[in-house]
Amino acid sequence: MSTWAIAAWLMLGGSTVLLFIGMPVALTFITVNIVGAWIYMGGEAGLAQLARSSVSSVTAFSLTPIPLFVLMGEILFHTGLALKVIEGIERLIRRVPGRLAVVAVVAGTVFSAISGSTIATTAMLGSLLLPVMLSKGYHPTLATGPIMAIGAVDMLIPPSALTVLLGSLSGISISKLLIGGVLPGLILSVAFVLWIILRVRITPALAPAHDDQELHTGWQRWKPFFAYVLPTLSIFGIVVGALAMGWATPTECAALGAFATIVLAACYRALTLEAVTKALKGTAGISGMILFIILGATTFAQILSFSGASNGIVQLITSQGWSTSAIVAGMMLMLIFLGIFVDQVSMMMITLPVFMPIVQSLGIDPIWFGVMFLICMQLGLLLPPHGLLLMTMRGVAPPAVTMAHIFQAVAPYVVMSLLLLAAVFWLPGIATRLPKMFG
Repeated sequence: MSTWAIAAWLMLGGSTVLLFIGMPVALTFITVNIVGAWIYMGGEAGLAQLARSSVSSVTAFSLTPIPLFVLMGEILFHTGLALKVIEGIERLIRRVPGRLAVVAVVAGTVFSAISGSTIATTAMLGSLLLPVMLSKGYHPTLATGPIMAIGAVDMLIPPSALTVLLGSLSGISISKLLIGGVLPGLILSVAFVLWIILRVRITPALAPAHDDQELHTGWQRWKPFFAYVLPTLSIFGIVVGALAMGWATPTECAALGAFATIVLAACYRALTLEAVTKALKGTAGISGMILFIILGATTFAQILSFSGASNGIVQLITSQGWSTSAIVAGMMLMLIFLGIFVDQVSMMMITLPVFMPIVQSLGIDPIWFGVMFLICMQLGLLLPPHGLLLMTMRGVAPPAVTMAHIFQAVAPYVVMSLLLLAAVFWLPGIATRLPKMFG
């Protein structure tokens, strides 16, 4: 066996085994990195270089949007503005089959546009809307499915902390990757709404015929929309508009979005000391975890490259004579398979050091590849048995909702996400048109 193959088995195989036996992600890669640096980078000198690389990896300016995007969502949730947004959307949507399920999708899409956390969106909608839907007679599968599915879409629609992380680890333009996810995310949201309406029309017993608590008319119906929903959506317009037009970098857009969210909360007199404290604590916890993981991921890729494993794997794959489409399809299938077993950050850390050299070698459009990578990660959030959003829903759902209900509920949304992945694969413009349009 060649030297690079031994290095690949040690680094990739070792990290995969440690992840599967339950070792924390950051600790897994730090352990493998120490062993790899000692073997392939010259013992103590390698460990010293590992320490220097680790420090430089987490002080990169490109990572600054992550805590700022997370802060936007934390402020929104802890100040109670999220509740007002749900009320505004609920008053507008009426006389629609499965109305509250549709409200969950629309509200989740709005939150996706101003929150960087998929778990927070699912947990909030699950704790607020799920009990109401069940009390009104919604079937558990119809009540839980849309909430989990739209939580996953949070990853595609900016701002998204995981998109920034993917761009940082892969070297793909973060701003173009953020813009590239907008259209696929909106397509999925519309597909979810159409599916809910069609499903309830086919099987009316899944939802009550009329679930309006009270019928608001005139200005009372539209007042919460103009008072809360529209100002909140304006933050999305500010962030994505400045990003798309090239007026600001991703970091500047994130700072602008965080500032706008804080000002908006202050205008509603919701920015209490308690809310700010909770938001800052949540932001520090999530951001610290992500940065600690980046520390392990960056040095992992460097050791793979230094040992010759990256070049060896690229040459092995490109020498097989497979078409570019077949190689990309194989990479997507591997990501979907990994999504069944490991979390999204682990997927990036295991695959990007191998995938990105192949993408560069074959001249594959990195934005197209990056958006498909995001869709595969979004699928991983929903795939049984260990999908993160399935576990989140189990945590907030009442005992009457079983894991069987949750698995059954998520199935059609997984199929729709797979169809979107196929559409982007065959029609790259879905992912690349907006980034190209705005340069």
